Amino acid sequence: MDLTKEFIKSKRPCTDGFRWFLRHHHEGSDYQPLLDSLVAAGRVNDAIWLLNQFGPTDAVLAVDSIDADAIVFAGTLEVKGNIEVDTALCTGRGIRAGGGIHAGQSIACGDDIRVAGSVRSGGSMDVTGDVRAAWGIEVQGILKTGGDLRCEWDLICEADLTVTGAMHVGQDAIVKGSVQCGKGIRIGGSINSLGGIRAEQGIEAGEDIRSISHLETKWGIRAGRNILTDGAIKAGESVLAGEEIQVGDGYGIYAGLMVHIEDWKTSAQVKAANKPNRLMSGWWAGKPGDRL
Repeated sequence: MDLTKEFIKSKRPCTDGFRWFLRHHHEGSDYQPLLDSLVAAGRVNDAIWLLNQFGPTDAVLAVDSIDADAIVFAGTLEVKGNIEVDTALCTGRGIRAGGGIHAGQSIACGDDIRVAGSVRSGGSMDVTGDVRAAWGIEVQGILKTGGDLRCEWDLICEADLTVTGAMHVGQDAIVKGSVQCGKGIRIGGSINSLGGIRAEQGIEAGEDIRSISHLETKWGIRAGRNILTDGAIKAGESVLAGEEIQVGDGYGIYAGLMVHIEDWKTSAQVKAANKPNRLMSGWWAGKPGDRL
């Protein structure tokens, strides 16, 4: 793709960026070489803007490893080992790595991320497709995916977490903001959110489910140990805990919101070691292991 000055100008670039382009590429430039030139000049934000304007390509960069200040690539990255970037890692299409990914400031990917190690971002992480990590995921800012999110170790997110698809975490999930999930949440250990937790297709944890705000799902909620929130619990079906269920002062537990009242006994059960306060709807089925 040959980018002429007229073509660039039609996208309304910032004045400083356009002047830089005229000084260094007055006769125009191919797409990826221009991205590389901007990154080399320290104009990473301009390179990301350019990628957002002109979109992805089918190019593939296959290398053994990456160790750079920044990467802005319009196609797919295929890396046998680790990807280490001091600032921004941004691609028009997918990222594959046989090791891990570490970006000091941000990660943005136009397709899937699949890695055999961990993913770490010192800022935000925005992925159009799936994120699959064989180890853990740690993000210091907002984390968004347009598909599924899956990691086999811990997930740590220091801000809001939004997953359009399903979310699977092998160990613990610690989220300093709210959790929004378009399908189901399944956690091997505990999930702890400093905001609310909302999932369309159920919330399940092997240990605790903890939230400062509300827990909401159109399906059921299950925890191997405790379900604890400072807000309300709203579930379309059952709410089941191996130990305690607690809600915040002035809030209630609403199970079976998507189930006919006549079917509560089988499809809107509430189980815990002790009957929770303010059970507003659903069928109290006693302690775990009790027969109906």
